[in-house]
Amino acid sequence: MALNLEQKKAVVAEVAEIAAGAQSAVAAEYRGLTVEEMTILRANAREAGVYLRVVKNSLARRAVEGTDFECLKDGLNGPLILAFSQDDPGAAARLVQDFAKDHDALVPRLVAIGGELLETSDIGRLASLPTYEQALGMLMGVMKAPIEKLVRTMVEPYAKLTRCVAAVRDSKQADA
Repeated sequence: MALNLEQKKAVVAEVAEIAAGAQSAVAAEYRGLTVEEMTILRANAREAGVYLRVVKNSLARRAVEGTDFECLKDGLNGPLILAFSQDDPGAAARLVQDFAKDHDALVPRLVAIGGELLETSDIGRLASLPTYEQALGMLMGVMKAPIEKLVRTMVEPYAKLTRCVAAVRDSKQADA
């Protein structure tokens, strides 16, 4: 069913709003996926916090104008599904990459982050970015390491003294 002008404007406005606040975007060709597989993909996207939408390419080109994802305009050809990561920059790439492992019909075509169009082969690199919680954990580990080392250094003389006194005690008990 064809969209009227008002519906097209609404689609462009919705996608433009999502693209303006998105961290990264992945466009993938979905030709050959069944309705059931697309339903599963959409459910996975909702769980991962990824905005997923099949949009006519002419409307998608208009929607990404003036956003960080304007670099996608020239590559929007053929049947594509757009995935925008809202909170986690690697979420869309992880979603597409993981789903494509089990479904050969889903093929990543365009990958963009921060206004830069990446090679399609870089989807793995983008997908391997840590989530917010993982990055926070890594930061805490780095911040905690110097304090732990300081505490171990300060405690070591007392521990060494205790081991020395225990060794003298054991040797005296062995002589007696």
